[in-house]
Amino acid sequence: VVVQRDNVVEQVNVAAVVVGDVVTVSTGAKIPADGLLIKGNDLKVDESSLTGESDAIRKNADKPFMFSGCTVTEGDGVFVVTAVGKNSEWGKILTE
Repeated sequence: VVVQRDNVVEQVNVAAVVVGDVVTVSTGAKIPADGLLIKGNDLKVDESSLTGESDAIRKNADKPFMFSGCTVTEGDGVFVVTAVGKNSEWGKILTE
């Protein structure tokens, strides 16, 4: 996973992603944590594993929420991590 921490871009293991990291994703990437979109370029995400919605969701200022476990189907984007692991939406479902 490509993250930016303290203005340094680095590659980290998905388990090392923490709240506050700025993550870059592109087509085919699995979203590693929940977050808020900072910028996107024609970004669409398959959220069917979480919501059951079969259509890919276009991410923008009106729909900025990124969810762990979902897959980027088109475009690329950058988001700030707001929750990881059991605190993510997917994690909450798994621990219920």
